[in-house]
Amino acid sequence: MKCTSRKRNGVRFLLPFLLSLSLTGSLAGCGSTSSYGQSFSDNSQSEAFNFMIHTSGSAGFASSFAKNLCVVEGDTNLDAIPDMADTSYAALFDCNNTETLYAKDVYTQAYPASLTKVMTALVALENATPDTILTASSNVYINDAEAQIVGLKEGDTMTLDQALHLLLVYSANDIAVLIAENIGGSVDNFVKMMNEEAASLGATNTNFINSNGLSDSNHYTCVYDMYLIFNRALDFREFNEVISTANYTTVYHDKDGNEKSVNVNSTNLYLQDYQQAPTGVTVIGGKTGTTTAAGHCLVLLARDTSGRPYIAIVMRAINQDMLYSEMNELLSLIPAQAAKSDAAAKAASTEGSTDSSTEAMTEESAEVTTDSAQAELTADSADSEESSTASTDAAEESVSEVSSGT
Repeated sequence: MKCTSRKRNGVRFLLPFLLSLSLTGSLAGCGSTSSYGQSFSDNSQSEAFNFMIHTSGSAGFASSFAKNLCVVEGDTNLDAIPDMADTSYAALFDCNNTETLYAKDVYTQAYPASLTKVMTALVALENATPDTILTASSNVYINDAEAQIVGLKEGDTMTLDQALHLLLVYSANDIAVLIAENIGGSVDNFVKMMNEEAASLGATNTNFINSNGLSDSNHYTCVYDMYLIFNRALDFREFNEVISTANYTTVYHDKDGNEKSVNVNSTNLYLQDYQQAPTGVTVIGGKTGTTTAAGHCLVLLARDTSGRPYIAIVMRAINQDMLYSEMNELLSLIPAQAAKSDAAAKAASTEGSTDSSTEAMTEESAEVTTDSAQAELTADSADSEESSTASTDAAEESVSEVSSGT
């Protein structure tokens, strides 16, 4: 599934976002100072835009792609969810219509926690195939008390496909290190690739320090940037399949070739049926993220009854219950939007039918007119032929009479 249609090259992903910033002039950014103490240059967005225009040679080139992304000028439709906590940042995007249905603090800096792993998966999929074999180094050992792990040992091997399932379904932090080292050559180089990818997508207010999302004061993003990153990851069939997986069992190997089995359940409570989406909404999948600094975070792909896609994001919820309560508040806005889309589609279909009927009637009228004209021409031709024949007969009769007189 693809939320937006975009052609690929080195600069095109950044241009839509940067152009929208230039055109609106009022977009707030992650550049505002947050409670975490980081700040950004106020002119970083315009500088980036000017650089990319210089690179591409045309602002018009950027303009042609802006229509394919949901653009947010600031807080949007806040009255629709009056109970959204002050501390939470959230947004709901209608991907089909590229419309922002709700936005709160979407450019305010926040720690992403394990939402980081969406970018880890994206960079891995862009640079390797699912059957790529990964081998664990001693760096996969993680002692952080908050870190969820599968318990990899040095020398363990598995495919990238297996690793992506353990990364996104179970949110294993040691798997994130495994992927980074094998795809990037080192964690540091892989993180560089992550930041380059973020910049290319227009997520210019994001900075990654690691591949798993464990807390660091310089590891940050914002809701809108997570939309851009998640939206791009959805271009990959493998990503869509993995994030919709509720349970996963696999067998990998240790350094001696012995089998090691692992069975994990999704951290997404919608997939575990511990949480239910509002009527008329289907949660396809997503990614959770939780640390003390980040709070509780969740990015989701959902669909309405007609299959149209939406991206919903909540960051910094104070606890798990609040996270899913606020997410359901976002998702509850989908049915009304779906009804509007259905009505618009019906109206367009009716208009199309009317136009087709009118065209058919016009064609039929033209055919009747042509037939009438042809019949008239045929009749005139017959009359002319009959008149000619009569004249010939009369002339012959006259000659005959003259001949008789002689």
